[in-house]
Amino acid sequence: MRILRVAQKTYPDVKGGGPYHVHAMSRDQAAMGHDVTVLTVGGGDKPHLEERDGYTVIRYGSEGSLLGNDISTGVARYLAAAESFDVVHAHSHLYFSTNLAALKRACGEIPLAITNHGLYSQTAPEWVFDLYLGSVGRWTFDRADVVFCYTEEDERRIRALGVDSEIEIVPNGVDLERFTPDGPGSDLIDHDGPTALFVGRLVEGKRPSDAIAAVERVRETHPELKLYVCGEGPLQEELAERTGNSVEFLGHLEYDEMPPVYRSADVLVLPSRAEGVPRTVLEAMAAGSGVVTSDLEQVAPLVEGYGHTADPGDVEGFAEGIRATLESGGPAADDGIQRRHSWTRTVDETTSALERLVESE
Repeated sequence: MRILRVAQKTYPDVKGGGPYHVHAMSRDQAAMGHDVTVLTVGGGDKPHLEERDGYTVIRYGSEGSLLGNDISTGVARYLAAAESFDVVHAHSHLYFSTNLAALKRACGEIPLAITNHGLYSQTAPEWVFDLYLGSVGRWTFDRADVVFCYTEEDERRIRALGVDSEIEIVPNGVDLERFTPDGPGSDLIDHDGPTALFVGRLVEGKRPSDAIAAVERVRETHPELKLYVCGEGPLQEELAERTGNSVEFLGHLEYDEMPPVYRSADVLVLPSRAEGVPRTVLEAMAAGSGVVTSDLEQVAPLVEGYGHTADPGDVEGFAEGIRATLESGGPAADDGIQRRHSWTRTVDETTSALERLVESE
């Protein structure tokens, strides 16, 4: 297949689960023999055209930004002229580039798939996206020949918007050969007592301040507890000014550094107000770390019987989850993650669905 992957962000230009998903899917489909081009928004010192890991990256600069969403006329021009591809696969309805891919489908012949990485953004108020989902977002989903969702909960939420497109449930996955409880810990986690971990962008939607506040409450009964924060973002300076020796900021860590970090942590804390199926939670579970996450409809089933949940904003609830994890000695092994969340399965099922879409045209 000749696949045009439309992604507002891709790894390593931008760090995070969604951008890495785009990169890894493109790399692995290229290794399967498919011709993959990734169309993305970039700039700075990055080349316009780049060949890497078996696939092609084409970058266009942005002319402006709305609610953190870069707008690129170059991406629009490329899509308007693109006719040599068998399928367009766009990532996340939240981005202008995916809106353009939907417009391309409405006006053209090339089939379109959209992967839903989460209905709501981490960078804007929920009411803004409620308006968007009831209008442009729903229109964008409805232009797709197939929408990929990670869970049945995500499928129900999209159907509740009135979307009629075909939906395929393809669970998100992680590299289970890399993320495993067996192996060395990380030299970056230099602490003799219990350790908690936050992994993610330091933005309001991820609520890193709640993770810090919850750890401070747990330290009343577990004074040796220390929190390690992996990630960068606009809140970093403010958070660092408010914290003491019980919190250490590690900055952004490369993907290869993360398995031993998870192995070294007793518990991952993710208090986000919105998520899709967070890769960080899957990686932590695969590596044997405990998890305490927000009680979100599409996240809670992942950790049921393994970790703990609390309502977004409920600092004491997160503190209770951390205490329970520390006092239980950690979670029991979750063999189900091997069946449900293998990255190999994610790639195979996504690719098969795209092949069926091309064959049906």
